[in-house]
Amino acid sequence: MAWNLCVANQKGGVGKTTTTVNLAAGLAKLGRRVLMVDLDPQGNATMGSGIDKRTLPLSVYHVLLGTATIEEARVRNARLFDAGCGYDVVAANRELSGAEVELVELERRESRLREALALVDDAYDFILVDCPPSLSMLTLNALCCARGVVVPMQCEYFALEGLADLVNTIRQVHANLHRGLQHIGLLRIMFDPRVTLQQQVSQELEARYQDKGQLFQTIIPRNVRLAEAPSYGLPGVVFDPSSKGARAFCAFAQELADRFATA
Repeated sequence: MAWNLCVANQKGGVGKTTTTVNLAAGLAKLGRRVLMVDLDPQGNATMGSGIDKRTLPLSVYHVLLGTATIEEARVRNARLFDAGCGYDVVAANRELSGAEVELVELERRESRLREALALVDDAYDFILVDCPPSLSMLTLNALCCARGVVVPMQCEYFALEGLADLVNTIRQVHANLHRGLQHIGLLRIMFDPRVTLQQQVSQELEARYQDKGQLFQTIIPRNVRLAEAPSYGLPGVVFDPSSKGARAFCAFAQELADRFATA
C-alpha cells in the first residue's frame, strides 16, 4: 500500500512545489515507485516536472470530476527516467480552477481524489500531492486522501502564526472526515543560517515539535540552483545533483523513506 502524503501550507511562496518535485525525484532515485499529483491550478509542479500543461489531453481536473481515471490521466517525462529519478505525474492546468465550483454540487466532494487514487494504490510506494496555497476544497481533497502531511515552512515569524491554523485544520479533518490522516512533519526550507531570526525560529520549532516527532531533521538551505531548475523543466535533484539544495533534498527523501518504513 502506498504512502499518500500531501505537501501543504496555506501560505504562498514557501516552497511547496519545490519540495514536492524534488522529494518525488529524490524518492525515485532511491528506487521507490512514485506518483506525483499536481493539485494547484497554476500547474507549477507539472511544468517543474518537464510536462507542458498547455497540451494536456487529460488532467487531474478530469480525475476529480470522474471523467478519467488516474491510469488514463498520468503522464511522465522520459528524461527524468533516463536520469534515474523518474516518477509518474497527474498534471494540472487552468482547468482545475473550475473544479472548486463544480465539486460543490457533487456527492462525496471531499473524497473524490481518495477514491481515484485507491485504484492505483498498489502500483506505487509513495503518492505525493502538491496543494494550492489555500485551505480550499482542493486542499481538503488532498488531506482526505493522505496518511501524512509534509509542511514546508520558512523560519520566519509569520510562518509560526499560520502554522497553528493549518495544524488545527489537519486535526479537524482527522476527527471528522479521515481518521487515516495521522502524521504531520514540518520541513524547514529556504534556510539561511546567517540570519539570526531564522535561527531563533528554527530553535522554537525544535522546542515545540521535535519531541513530538513532527519536525524533520533535514534542513533545506536557500539555494540558487533549486530556483533555476524549474525553468529547465527539471527538479533540482536532476538539474544539478551536486548543489547543496539537491543534496539536502536527497537526504530528506532518505529521512522520509526511513521514517515511514517504520511507521
